Amino acid sequence: MLKGTVSVVILCLMFASQPGLGADNPQCDRACLREMMEDYLQAVAENDPESVPLMIGFRQTDNAIATRPGTGVWRSVTAVGTVQRYYLDPVNSQAAFFGTVEEGAQAVVVTVRIKVQDGELSEAEWYIGRPNDPGMLGPPTEDGTVRPGPFNVDYFIANPPPAEAIVPLQDRLSRASLEGLANSYFDALSNHNGSLAYVHPDCSRIENGQLITGRALPEGSTDGFEGKSNCVTNFQLDGPLSIAAVTARRYPVIDEEQQVIMGDVVFRRLPNAVHRRLALSELFYLDNKLITSIYAAMFYADPNIPLPNWAPFDGNFPLPESFGITK
Repeated sequence: MLKGTVSVVILCLMFASQPGLGADNPQCDRACLREMMEDYLQAVAENDPESVPLMIGFRQTDNAIATRPGTGVWRSVTAVGTVQRYYLDPVNSQAAFFGTVEEGAQAVVVTVRIKVQDGELSEAEWYIGRPNDPGMLGPPTEDGTVRPGPFNVDYFIANPPPAEAIVPLQDRLSRASLEGLANSYFDALSNHNGSLAYVHPDCSRIENGQLITGRALPEGSTDGFEGKSNCVTNFQLDGPLSIAAVTARRYPVIDEEQQVIMGDVVFRRLPNAVHRRLALSELFYLDNKLITSIYAAMFYADPNIPLPNWAPFDGNFPLPESFGITK
């Protein structure tokens, strides 16, 4: 009798340890998360919400606007694009896609986050960079002058993020260290002090596919690397970014195997700045345990929408009256 009891206990433990099993909290491992993301993107492209397991109460935002299945990107996206990167976090049961999707004949840059709970999709969040979307100064002026944000899908396709690769175990940083590296960059922005960021001197930054760094600096400037701007150039208080603070920081996907960190944040502006708030989903890539490149899908938000519109920061709205004309 004892031998049989022990065998049953061992068998139960074996089943409980397998991903996807366990009655109280079923796990979605890396393979499961990738499959769920791929199926979800295909369903969006085909405008077929019924082809994927959406939880009752499933929530989705497109550039912070809440949408129902079958609307928003479900109608505009027609195919997954040529740049496809997948980042997987079984600890948080979340996955991210970073790359391009097609909206008719136009390729756009996106970050997509999904969350899986009990074998169903419970959340999806889209950051979409489109050509001619309003930039820091908002929509076109009365005379029709367009003031778009950064966008260069051709450069992005030609210079995509690093290929997906598994980092050897002995070379990996812990989850806490990975989050700390990303936080150091946002601290540097908030404190207007680029030296706080753990970055390579020649680190690059690409926003909606457009290379922001590598520009020639004024002669004698040391705010960069070898005479060109890097990913911590212009962080000083009187720089052109007018950033009051990097707020609503979230790290929903930390891919420990690939050593890639996804950070979702909002740039709040200084009082009376004329620039719009900026919502970003940033992917941090490392080399020798320092940030070497940062890719972002982002949008400059209308002042009348909540940002990021996700808990626990869904109340980051409206801007206080003391911010004056800040958009």
